[in-house]
Amino acid sequence: MSCKIIVKICKGGNGDLDNIPGKGKPLQLEDLSMVPPELRMSYKILKNAGMIPPEMELQKDILKIEDLIACCYDEAERKKLQEELTAKTLRFQQVMEKRKIKDSSAFRMYQDKVKL
Repeated sequence: MSCKIIVKICKGGNGDLDNIPGKGKPLQLEDLSMVPPELRMSYKILKNAGMIPPEMELQKDILKIEDLIACCYDEAERKKLQEELTAKTLRFQQVMEKRKIKDSSAFRMYQDKVKL
C-alpha cells in the first residue's frame, strides 16, 4: 500500500462519512445461523418484502386472539374467539410438526422460552 493511503486511513479520510445515519452506533446484524445456508438468501428476500413464515403468522394470530379473549365480556363472542384460537393452535402444531422444528437442536435449546 502506498503511504498516502495509509495516512488517509489513519486520519479517517476527509470526512465524507461523518454525516451518515447511525454513525458511531453498532451494526444490527441479522443472525441467520438457524436458517439452513441454502435458504438464507430466499429467507432474507422474503423478510425484506414483509413476508413471514406461516408459523410466525399463526403465532401472531394466536397472541392477538388471546388478547381479544382477555378483553371480551360477551360470552357468545368469547366462545367464538375460543373456537378460533383452538383452530389456529391446531394449525400451528401441524405446521411445526410438518417442519419438524421441534426436533431441531435450536428448538430444544430455546424450548422453555418459546410459547406454543
